[in-house]
Amino acid sequence: MADSQVLPKRGPFRSTWLRARKARTPLVLSRRPRRRLGTLRWCGRRRLRRRLLQAEAAGADWRESGCPVPRAVARRPKPEAPRPAPAAPPAASGPATLPIPPVRPAGPGRALLLLPLEQGFTFSGICRVTCLYGQVQVFGFTISQGQPAQEVFSAYTHSRLAINAVHYSMPEKSKKEMKREARTLLRSHLSRDDRCWLMKNFSPLCSIVMLEQLKTSTVNFLVSHPGLSYVFVQESPTFQINSEHLALRSVGIKREKKKNGLRLTESVLSALEELVTVSCEEVDGCPVILVCGSQDVGKSTFNRYLINQLLNSISCIDYLECDLGQTEFTPPGCISLLNITEPILGPPFTHQRTPQKMVYYGKPSCKSNYENYIEIIKYVFSSYKRESPLIVNTMGWVSDKGLLLLIDLIRLLSPSHVVQFSSGRSKYMPNLTPDYVDDMDGLYTKSKSRVRNRGFQLAEFTENLEFADEEKESPVVFTGHKLIRVQSDFTFRKTPRNRESHNKVLRDLAVLGYLGQLQPPVPRPLCPLHGLTPYQVPFNAVALRIIHADVAPTHILYAVNASWVGLCKILDDVRGYANGPILLAQTPICDCLGFGICRGIDMEKRLYHILTPVPPEELRNVNCLLVGAISIPQCVFKSQRGLEGTIPYITTDYNFKLPGASEKIGARETEETCEEKVHPKPKLYRRIN
Repeated sequence: MADSQVLPKRGPFRSTWLRARKARTPLVLSRRPRRRLGTLRWCGRRRLRRRLLQAEAAGADWRESGCPVPRAVARRPKPEAPRPAPAAPPAASGPATLPIPPVRPAGPGRALLLLPLEQGFTFSGICRVTCLYGQVQVFGFTISQGQPAQEVFSAYTHSRLAINAVHYSMPEKSKKEMKREARTLLRSHLSRDDRCWLMKNFSPLCSIVMLEQLKTSTVNFLVSHPGLSYVFVQESPTFQINSEHLALRSVGIKREKKKNGLRLTESVLSALEELVTVSCEEVDGCPVILVCGSQDVGKSTFNRYLINQLLNSISCIDYLECDLGQTEFTPPGCISLLNITEPILGPPFTHQRTPQKMVYYGKPSCKSNYENYIEIIKYVFSSYKRESPLIVNTMGWVSDKGLLLLIDLIRLLSPSHVVQFSSGRSKYMPNLTPDYVDDMDGLYTKSKSRVRNRGFQLAEFTENLEFADEEKESPVVFTGHKLIRVQSDFTFRKTPRNRESHNKVLRDLAVLGYLGQLQPPVPRPLCPLHGLTPYQVPFNAVALRIIHADVAPTHILYAVNASWVGLCKILDDVRGYANGPILLAQTPICDCLGFGICRGIDMEKRLYHILTPVPPEELRNVNCLLVGAISIPQCVFKSQRGLEGTIPYITTDYNFKLPGASEKIGARETEETCEEKVHPKPKLYRRIN
């Protein structure tokens, strides 16, 4: 009775088990028991998938493994349909395109890159790029054979850069003659084995690039701080440790996926082509190109790409920086005018340069004093000589008063072209057409609707501008601008929650990049900042001014000590005071010659100790120190090598009741309602005995 109850139940379960065994895949790779795919971790699944693909590609059969298999499982797999043979490329279409650019080591710290036409190599890291044969393009700048090597910085804080092979004119020569010419060009750079490898894979449309290891004192100083070593190269586990991986690693770079590189939309490419054409023709004089849009839409990336494109055809470009928070060539908080003659192949903290004219505003935002912001732009813009195209970078605040301030800038600078960026993720911004700008009242200017289509004159804004002699004879008449709308598709990781912290990191990197100029050149080792000798500046040689807050005179030296200071030059003479310090009553609008750190104050000898990369011949003209809301990065205080015991300037006993102590130093203001203040040029000084 018990058997009659058990046997009917065992039958169906056994048949079900046999059917499951027959349905298994007939591919067995080893004697190890078969594991369920769901129980494997991601690394195990990836390893199993790779082995399956390798076995299938090699034509391995499950019977060849020594694993015993039941007879019910050993069924012959169904014959697959014959695959069609790949069609051979036509002979007239040119050389075959390689799927992956081949990389070959060429000695310690060197690698060869062979790029077919219209193929790119996306990477992260820093290296020196030399085009040995053909023509390549990096971030819009074209590098041809015979040109000097270019230093390229591809960082994780921005889109990864790529080396793209571009089309170049080919002489009417046979392939044999081209090979002979290429072999002659490569003889002085490569060994015989490397030349043979290149000639074996040579085609007339190929470009041969040499990648070399690059070490600079600025980059070494940046990555020496904890938490910043990931900026250029991030080490990740890889399953393909081959000769290419080792060659790129010796150079100091890493291959990246194409999707991580820079992607330009059709509207961006069309705007670039139009602006380059207009700048090269110079039919109506040098164009003034103003780039505007909300935050994180790609304005800075567009400006770098446009500068590189223009440098392919003209020798220099002028650049006016009006974005206080994310400056391109200077530390944050500055309005500057620069003359650019070299390509920009990296993020801002890798190409800090000396401007032609610079004023230290002292804050990453202008929301506390709009009129002073406008006055500084007028002062800096007066140095523009109108001898080369001008690119104007604006801030990303384009709502409410920020939009009205942008309208004032358009009327003040009179651009010939306005490039307006928009994105699906950005806030709504009206089209800044000439009619819209003409009809709208700005923050300090009135609309000119009555003289539309006839140009307009801005006597109240242009009376203080300095022009060339030939321009003074004719009246300054602005005839409007051409609006170029660009739909942005730049991908970024910023969100409203992490935008401020991300921007703070970029500002700190810009300050560290500027301080990297203090380091000795490679190959000398890095020197900590506390090991460098500062300059001694007497109290009565310079005047002081705290820009971002009202500080009591008795606390002024506490605010200056261990602060980021602007080294400025004012017109008034401050040498008539026997003692010091000398305090300015108002914030001046004056030239800023550079920046430094006030390392200490000697009260007995009445000296400031200033650490700065500004050369001594320029320091002789400095007679004013401005302290703003731009702070020294915390890693400078906490991560200096060679410190023992208590770290200077670091304390947990901080009095937030002091005037100015509770403000968020280095952070942008979020309140839209700020008091408007007028700061005329200072003429009075105060002295503390």
